[in-house]
Amino acid sequence: MPELPEVETVRRGIEGTLLGRRVVAVSVTGRRSVRRQSAPEFCASLEGRVLVGARRRGKYLLVDLDDAAVLVVHLRMSGQLLHARPESPTVAHTHVVLALDDGSEVRFSDPRTFGELFVARELDGRDAPLALASIGRDPLVDGVDEAELRHRLAHRRVALKAFLLDQRELAGIGNIYADEICFVARLSPLRRSDTLTRLAVHRLVAAIDEVLTEAVTLGGSTLRDARYRDLFGGTGTFQIRHAVYDRLDEPCLRCSGTIRRVRVAGRSSYSCPRCQR
Repeated sequence: MPELPEVETVRRGIEGTLLGRRVVAVSVTGRRSVRRQSAPEFCASLEGRVLVGARRRGKYLLVDLDDAAVLVVHLRMSGQLLHARPESPTVAHTHVVLALDDGSEVRFSDPRTFGELFVARELDGRDAPLALASIGRDPLVDGVDEAELRHRLAHRRVALKAFLLDQRELAGIGNIYADEICFVARLSPLRRSDTLTRLAVHRLVAAIDEVLTEAVTLGGSTLRDARYRDLFGGTGTFQIRHAVYDRLDEPCLRCSGTIRRVRVAGRSSYSCPRCQR
């Protein structure tokens, strides 16, 4: 957490609220949050800049600046990006604050400090920072090419879920949505990638689009720790639609089998052994 739908929800919040705002001051109190560059360099790269665009590549949020640089935000496991008034209480573990010209603030908090922000100036042909060159196609930004995906699956010998989690293959899918995609596609997360038939790949492509699109519509998933919040502190609601994730020993919503948990690629994976093959 957060995964593609959660980051897309934050992106839409920025696009609808913050574009055109100028950064007037930057405060960094958590050095690890801006570890790719010095804190003074990070602050100088942002102060005086106008936010002119909001994009996304997989789980990375890209905020375009008026000098052609890009502010990259990666929330990773526990990061939050919140838009707030200066007088509102500051969330614990807030490490970076951007003060805007309308008096509001954008605050980055991250208890586990795995997340990061950095300003990039070197971009590739997709206008993405070169630091993100290794990530694969974004299922919603680029779409999923069924023939290409079938080729990639056939040339790997890994569990399907491990393939879906590999950001070099498809960018943005994490633990929650890999489980939900496998369920909708009626495929076991343990199924070896090179055994998928043409029909199975077709179902997989449809499931990727269906699950991610619905999750974005519902604002992503806020789990029991309530850590994920949108830009305004609101929670997602896709968690009420989870068919398998975190439903150990509960009945399958499709066949009344029992949801089981196994380990795939070092992650807990939930599925129904009866109807997912």
